[in-house]
Amino acid sequence: MIKLDHLVIPVRDHARSRDWYVQTLGLKVEFEVPARKTTALQDTEGFTLFVEQSTGPIGAGTALYFSVENVDDAHAKLAARGAVFSHPPQKTYWGYGAELIEPDGYLIRLWDETTMKTK
Repeated sequence: MIKLDHLVIPVRDHARSRDWYVQTLGLKVEFEVPARKTTALQDTEGFTLFVEQSTGPIGAGTALYFSVENVDDAHAKLAARGAVFSHPPQKTYWGYGAELIEPDGYLIRLWDETTMKTK
């Protein structure tokens, strides 16, 4: 078996990105490496996303897909908390889902298995 369990993305400001992923998506801080301006953020399934401050190119065109229980409900809850979406749940070329605006331009896409198959 092979399982992806860590991913590093370069960001302009690791503290701003850390706060966005925690406050907007509900990821938890696993640990931080202040000397490297890096924060490890963990989802509910144990996957770790590292946000690492960089002066190099930031991931234009990179998309992160987050599976949720129900994309319509997740959209409503996040929008009520002030999250900014580039579009609400809708049929797209990649399936049915919603897309958030992330501070460094990464595409954050929310989807669920049921609506992906039925809508």
